[in-house]
Amino acid sequence: MIRRVALLALAALLLVATAGQAQAAGYRYWSFWDRDGDQWVYATQGPSTARPSDGDVQGFRFSVSEDSGDAAQPRGTADFTSICAKTPAEDGSKRVALVLDFGTAADAPSGETPPPPRTACARVSPDATTADTLATVADPLRYNTNALLCAIGDYPKSGCGEQVSDKQQPRNESAPPEEKTTADDDGGGPSVGLIAGAAAIAALAAAATWQARRRRNATD
Repeated sequence: MIRRVALLALAALLLVATAGQAQAAGYRYWSFWDRDGDQWVYATQGPSTARPSDGDVQGFRFSVSEDSGDAAQPRGTADFTSICAKTPAEDGSKRVALVLDFGTAADAPSGETPPPPRTACARVSPDATTADTLATVADPLRYNTNALLCAIGDYPKSGCGEQVSDKQQPRNESAPPEEKTTADDDGGGPSVGLIAGAAAIAALAAAATWQARRRRNATD
């Protein structure tokens, strides 16, 4: 009987583990980055409000990620001097280097092929936002009603921040989270799956114990 209880508990634990994996999901979207020295930093503002300075390098990467903590960074050259070498400075304007990484085939929506990564140097007015800057070198852009950047250079042709299960299969449309979440974000308590799993284990153990006692009493 003890062996049976152990097997039932193990089965419940496996059920909990499976439920946890099922809850894991990512979002397919364009992430926005600022270049800080020799590294990329996830942008703290959206393209429509950020105002880059002359000489800045900004990047965009299309990929599937769970949150900003595991978002893929733009690949390729990210040096202002190299990107803007053929774009001379002019009075009354600023130059911003852009790195546009359309991602990999694994992250592409079904039926679409990502264009190769590229760079561009935009010369814009001093008060131009990142969105203004991007529009001069990668039109057409597409946004949703919440001002989320959905497409750069018409890629992808459809979808916008859709949630994907196991980072592959679309499930529903939702804006990607801006910050990495932890267990403490849910009020410091355990996850629903963990609670359910613990309850299942307890219920199975109690049922097995009751059944053992009942059989023992029947034989006395």
